[in-house]
Amino acid sequence: MSPIHYTVCPACSSDNLKPVLDAIDNTVSHETFAIWQCGYCCLRFTQDVPDAAAIGPYYRSEEYISHSNTSRGLVNNLYHMVRRWTLSDKRRLIQSATRSKQGRLLDIGAGTGAFAAYMQEQGWEVTGLEPEEVARERAFTDNKIRLQDGAELFSLPAESYDAITLWHVLEHVHDLHPYLERLKTLIKKGGRIFIAVPNYTSYDATVYGGAWAAYDVPRHLYHFSPDAMEGLLNLHGLQLHYSQPMWYDSFYISMLSEKYRNGKGNMPGAVYRGLVSNIKAFVDKSKCSSLIYVIGK
Repeated sequence: MSPIHYTVCPACSSDNLKPVLDAIDNTVSHETFAIWQCGYCCLRFTQDVPDAAAIGPYYRSEEYISHSNTSRGLVNNLYHMVRRWTLSDKRRLIQSATRSKQGRLLDIGAGTGAFAAYMQEQGWEVTGLEPEEVARERAFTDNKIRLQDGAELFSLPAESYDAITLWHVLEHVHDLHPYLERLKTLIKKGGRIFIAVPNYTSYDATVYGGAWAAYDVPRHLYHFSPDAMEGLLNLHGLQLHYSQPMWYDSFYISMLSEKYRNGKGNMPGAVYRGLVSNIKAFVDKSKCSSLIYVIGK
């Protein structure tokens, strides 16, 4: 399969494009990919990415934690510790935004099912979708939840969900516009869509440049700023209600970025840069390392 070379922006179709930096796939292939930016909507995107049929091998690594659930190494151990706290944070956000203690939830890109299983335990009726068979198997083994194949998204009944969650998922989706239209169809009136993505305008992204772990090429096809996200949502008639910082991401991403930049870990440097990133985001939350966008129709 030939790689995808964009001649227009994958979000807004502008041809005002320019390369901005190169990034290395530090997880699987160690190939270098160029990241370009749209001069109109500010979306960044990975140029010459494998198409949907060819990208599968780039996910096949024990280091890819959302699919492997590995606890190997200090960074991954810390990830699992923090995840226990963030699960309840996400639940509270969903309950507040939907004004519902319980309801029907669709978790897209459920990985090994930690969040879907947690919400099911909290009394929500959960449908979890995950395209990778290995991850679905681990979800059942580790979290006792049966996830469906990602392709089932387009066969689910319309206006069925009070909440739809995509935790660091949209940046992986090849069919960006049909996907967003589908989310709009599936959410109930008054329901909310929660999209979490990294933010390339954050302090940690600026400091690490091409070594910023959240570029995660080629798995991350798109790289969002708050302006780019809002513009994309507007194209689909979706309303951005507000955004919520993900405070732990700056530390996790900085730990990985230090390893990628220096070839080894630097915990003090990562903690310092993560802290500075969060201090700056406390003043202006649009600069947080990752943001959750709370969306309605």
